[in-house]
Amino acid sequence: MRIQLLGILFALGIALGGCARNVDNPPGVSSGVAYFDQTGRTDAAAGGARMIPITTPAGNFRVWTKRVGNNPRIKVLILHGGPGMTHEAYEAFDSYLPGAGIEYYYYDQLGSAYSDQPHDKTLWDLDRFVDEVEQVRVALGLDRDNFYLYGQSWGGLLAIEYALKHQDNLKGLIISNMMSNIPAYNEYAKKILFPQMDPKILKEIQDLDARGEYESPRYESLVMEHFYTQHILRAPVAQWPEPVMRSFSHVNKEVYVPMQGPSELGARGTLVNWDRSHDLHLIKVPTLVIGARHDTMDPAHMEWMAKQFPAGRYLYCDKGSHMAIYDDQATYMAGLIDFLHSSDASGQH
Repeated sequence: MRIQLLGILFALGIALGGCARNVDNPPGVSSGVAYFDQTGRTDAAAGGARMIPITTPAGNFRVWTKRVGNNPRIKVLILHGGPGMTHEAYEAFDSYLPGAGIEYYYYDQLGSAYSDQPHDKTLWDLDRFVDEVEQVRVALGLDRDNFYLYGQSWGGLLAIEYALKHQDNLKGLIISNMMSNIPAYNEYAKKILFPQMDPKILKEIQDLDARGEYESPRYESLVMEHFYTQHILRAPVAQWPEPVMRSFSHVNKEVYVPMQGPSELGARGTLVNWDRSHDLHLIKVPTLVIGARHDTMDPAHMEWMAKQFPAGRYLYCDKGSHMAIYDDQATYMAGLIDFLHSSDASGQH
């Protein structure tokens, strides 16, 4: 009888709708708006997931997105790294953003994870990815009154390009762990990061790299043990979070290699000469740049970037690396959430 009564009360709660749902609303969500309210959401039956049609010069495809939460003023679209990585590496947001009342969208770019994975090299082009992001924005109904674009690593590069072309659609921008100049990134690795390695280990990696043995078990193990655990995510690989390992297992090298290049000793693909350092001042929307002490990306350069944006702010993760979202998580999440709430409150865009 007690189970039946609870079932009736639960059903009544669903049927009667919003009154109870507003009681425990997270901070940052307008009064009268329920963070978990699904009213009018066509994606509710699929848990917030949608396959969005996109058009490209090579044909029509579909990309995967998933919405979490409801906030009419703060909606964050997450651009993952790579290129060719996946949304999975950012699942740590689930432990923080709902409690802060932030609506956010996971998104696998074309060629990644749950999205279509066509075998056409012409698709792995920066301008085409920018156009894809714009099509996703339109499909999700994001606009300058609520749309924050977050990009980490390659996603940060893509976010910069998007903002330079479409900033009128943005309320704010977050550039995480990405320099504005690929040649400077390569130089930083060569002059600062590689000399920190054991010279014998570095020599062996360089020899394997010179022979093009990028996928040899020895090359991968050396890079992982002596570089990735120092500058990508500062923990023994056995302790890396499951979402990160899952994302790494799903990387699409058909996308990654042409654009980033096959080597772990620097970018050598089509992005090798990318440089927007002289254009940052053109991005007027509130912008947060996130850097980390042990990152593959120069934190001093990222601090400089924040000063180039007219409405820029810098968040420094002293314990973090390229994935400071995990290895300096408390600093990272607190700074990100503060930026989203404060820029929303200021009404600046």
